[in-house]
Amino acid sequence: MNRNTTGAHDLGAEVSRPVAWVTGSGAKRVGHFIAKRFAQAGYRIVLHANQSMDLAAQFASELKADGTEVMVVQGVVQDPSFADRAVQQIVGQFGRLDVLVNSAAIWDWKPFDQVTADDVRKQFEVNTLGTFLCSRAAGLQMEQQPSGGAIVLVGDWAVHRPYRHFAPYFVGKGSIETMTRSLAVELAARNPNIRVNAILPGPVMLDESISPDSAEQIRQQSLLKRHGSPDDVANAAVFLAQQPFITGVSLPVDGGRSIYSGDQWDAIAHPTFASHPSH
Repeated sequence: MNRNTTGAHDLGAEVSRPVAWVTGSGAKRVGHFIAKRFAQAGYRIVLHANQSMDLAAQFASELKADGTEVMVVQGVVQDPSFADRAVQQIVGQFGRLDVLVNSAAIWDWKPFDQVTADDVRKQFEVNTLGTFLCSRAAGLQMEQQPSGGAIVLVGDWAVHRPYRHFAPYFVGKGSIETMTRSLAVELAARNPNIRVNAILPGPVMLDESISPDSAEQIRQQSLLKRHGSPDDVANAAVFLAQQPFITGVSLPVDGGRSIYSGDQWDAIAHPTFASHPSH
């Protein structure tokens, strides 16, 4: 199903404006802010939702009011037919596809002894297979365009330092960096103007249920001593989409969490460290 929120577009000047498709951009999560940032950068926008179509339509109306051409595609990213169908709809409406940002994801937890095969399969199908299928469909379209295009995957900084109770999630997200490099090779071999990169966000959109104490602990775990924001991820996505000489890179956007574990966790294991006067 495709819900088009604009009228017929001008096939003259307007068809030259770049088009960015952001999966998982209907609900007001990180994908919403990524789409908004691309709109501010002058892109025509393709929103995507599965169950949040009402929110996607509302967001599309807001973007349209600001002068952005918008369309919405609906579907399940892991459905083998969805990505090809969506790309056909996008090209049919806008004539091109310049950027794909794979923001659609799930993030569920369960104690390790309760994890089932279905739990692992569900995380893998949405976070890994869905990302691959959308990237493949977008990349094959970009192959046909002399200007190529840019694909941005979204991983997670914590795949390198996983925490408990999210094992199926990390299994799925852990493949994003390998997928990024593989797709970068496959697609550049077909069209050297196609680039594929990834963002590895830290906590950038804390749930309202998180207590002030927990929020402060998260802030303190950041090397930069601040909370991340969805805009941090959005700005990184636009940056990667617009850099013609960067491909196959996974960029942490995590305030330094992936490189710094805090004063109390590593060096304290050295037998002479804890007793040093400066500590």
